[in-house]
Amino acid sequence: MALSMQKQQQQQQQIDAGKYVRYTPEQVDALERVYSECPKPTSSKRQQLIRECPILSNIEPKQIKVWFQNRRCREKQRKEASHLQTVNRKLTAMNKLLMEENGRLQNQVTHLVLKNGSMRQHLQTVNTTATDTSCDSAIMSGRKEQHNPTPQRPQRDANSPAGLLAIAEEALAEFLGKATGTAVDWVQLIGMKPGPDSIGIVAVSRNCSGIAARACSLVSLEPTKVAEIFKDRLSWYRDCRCLDVASVIPTRNGGTIELLYMQTYAPTTLALGRDFWTLRYTTSLEDGSLVICERSLTSSYGGQTGPHAACFVRAEMLPSGCLIRPCEGGGSIIHIVDHIDLDALSVPEVLRPLYESSKILAQKMTLAALRHIRQIAQETNEEVQISGGRQPAVLRALSQRLCRGFNDAVNGIVDDGWSIISSDGAEDVTIAINLSPSKFLASHSNTLSMLPTFGGVLSARASMLLQNVPPALLVRFLREHRSEWADYAVDFYSAASLKSSPYAIPFAKPGGFPTSQVILPLAHTVEHEEVLEVVRLEGHAFSPEDIALSRDMYLLQLCSGIDEANTGECAQLIFAPIDESFGDDAPMLPSGFRIISLDPKSNGPGPTQTLDLASTLDVGRPAGGIDSTNQNVRSVLSIAFQFTFESHYQESVAAMARQYVRSIVASVQRVALAISPSPLGGRIVPKPSPHSPEALTLARWICRSYRVYTGRELFEADTQASDAVLKQLWHHSDAIVCCSVKTNASAAFTFANQAGLDMMETTLVALQDIMLEKILDESGRKILLSEFSKIMQQGYAYLPGGVCNSSMGRSVSYEQAVVWKVLNDDDSNHCLAFMFMNWSFV
Repeated sequence: MALSMQKQQQQQQQIDAGKYVRYTPEQVDALERVYSECPKPTSSKRQQLIRECPILSNIEPKQIKVWFQNRRCREKQRKEASHLQTVNRKLTAMNKLLMEENGRLQNQVTHLVLKNGSMRQHLQTVNTTATDTSCDSAIMSGRKEQHNPTPQRPQRDANSPAGLLAIAEEALAEFLGKATGTAVDWVQLIGMKPGPDSIGIVAVSRNCSGIAARACSLVSLEPTKVAEIFKDRLSWYRDCRCLDVASVIPTRNGGTIELLYMQTYAPTTLALGRDFWTLRYTTSLEDGSLVICERSLTSSYGGQTGPHAACFVRAEMLPSGCLIRPCEGGGSIIHIVDHIDLDALSVPEVLRPLYESSKILAQKMTLAALRHIRQIAQETNEEVQISGGRQPAVLRALSQRLCRGFNDAVNGIVDDGWSIISSDGAEDVTIAINLSPSKFLASHSNTLSMLPTFGGVLSARASMLLQNVPPALLVRFLREHRSEWADYAVDFYSAASLKSSPYAIPFAKPGGFPTSQVILPLAHTVEHEEVLEVVRLEGHAFSPEDIALSRDMYLLQLCSGIDEANTGECAQLIFAPIDESFGDDAPMLPSGFRIISLDPKSNGPGPTQTLDLASTLDVGRPAGGIDSTNQNVRSVLSIAFQFTFESHYQESVAAMARQYVRSIVASVQRVALAISPSPLGGRIVPKPSPHSPEALTLARWICRSYRVYTGRELFEADTQASDAVLKQLWHHSDAIVCCSVKTNASAAFTFANQAGLDMMETTLVALQDIMLEKILDESGRKILLSEFSKIMQQGYAYLPGGVCNSSMGRSVSYEQAVVWKVLNDDDSNHCLAFMFMNWSFV
């Protein structure tokens, strides 16, 4: 009987196994503890759970599996619901912001309509007055002038707290009129579309005194936190050199008044920095909003005018600031306004667009503040992934140090210890030195052993005007093709300054091997407008004696403004040599490039130059792949490089730095010429250059060098025409390509005939992006390395057949390859030529 009942109970349990099970609170707690550690346990894990937890012994493993499935489903639904609620709050707040913006625009339209009507009435009155010469008309006109006197701004006294408060309240009213009213005629920037995840609404001023920019956005931070971040200007305004609070005065309404002195760096080497003496007012409004407004205290207010520095020009800040309004459900709606007058008349006329552009102000100041606040908000909400084991605050500090060090090198301010040394007669490159050990060593105790040999820091800087070169395109090229302008010997010397004996090889010239770079991303901002990365420069030795010098080097690099989708007018590439195990406070000497657009001026299509073969053959596409336009867009490029030196090496390092910067300027000019959009046509005549020859000249060099070294003709010329050699080389059946042989750079292709382009599946425009080591397979690279010394001594070599790769990754077989040196008219090495015979795709 007992056996029969036990059997019935087992059958009932089997029937109930597929049904819903009601768990006790103790069982739920036990399952929740396991879920927190392992949301998706395996079958063996579930069996182990039943064995080790007695209160779960009456539950089947299948039911345990179902419980975890349901629990994961509920967790997913909870996260989705939370995300939807967050998006809904953002959309509600953004909708409110857009409605306010729409109301402001309607008020602006009404204001313009009234202004238009007033001007029409005034014109009619002027016409009537001009035709009516009676005395009554003159008397009535005089009475109108008496009844409508010009309003005078009341005098404010900045010598007393009450006077400062009156100035602050006046500045507050003007600021609010700009932030939410029609005090300034705002024009929204193209590409700035509102949305829950967009940066916000960004606009610049039109037809107002000075330059102004405005941004509105939604951030997931409380107003007090936003105010704290916004007031810490040194943390987000990269051009700010110093910000000193002279005094703090509390006000009767619970706010504060601060007197500030701020200095900003100049964007180029051709102008002085700016300084400001301002009043900053922080207070709360009746609706709970928090306001930070600021304006300059000029001599018209009386009182103090702030410190005066010889290396700076006094600029004026018109009422500016930040309006922070709390949102329902958390977060804030912020309105940022920057309105300044940079005294553009004090700089050369060619640079005045830098000081008269509201777009540049929007990018470097207004958007910088907004992006920094949004970045902090995402980090606070743990929406940013941490890479490389470094906290976001540390990475931001590294970026800040790179920018500050580069600005220091560009400006060379006397108060920082810089002094200009005599030049070699030319004024194109400025050399300045800083003999203070703190310039490089700062507070780093681990480098104090360098003090006996440390002589100082040397800066070589220059500026140049570029025509028709987009900043983003040029900086992106400089970043991705370092071998086109950098010198490995100089990089080696700069990296040596990080060692305990930094001057053991002060002018090492590791010859015989190039380098290639590997970019390792480290961090980026929310919208990828700024990227922090580590660059590894890999050395490759062609001979045993070069192996000791072909070590890898590392650079910490900051790149910004390279995204052409952004509305930015400025792009820069800043880098500093670092040790492979660099710490957060490691010493750095930043160098780099900064290019800023000037306002485009209308100009006819001038005689631009192009140096690629496609233009000579009338292929019909612009160099660089950019459509030509009739606008002559100008930009100013600033270059600054820093080096440490020993005292007795100062003159040698100065000569090296001056020559290095000049070579970089020449390289940038060639790059700018290649990537600038230019209309093609028969009128274009390339400018001969030993570094970038005309296509006809290059073809002649290739054929002549082949004949000199091999004793045979590459082909028989059909006619005596000047372009016959070029055309036959272009249509040769074998793939003929040329690559650079600079000892400080990777071997990059510079020319290919039609068969060479077909073999590598590329174009002449994209050819420069392809490196030789990427085309050859491992066997081909080993053979080339073994034959390289023979090529350099004998002038040519035959390589056995093998397999290489196209730029698209396809395998290409060839029966034999010939490599020979191409000599220029001075019998100097210009490049290496490769001819792949009887090639075909595998």
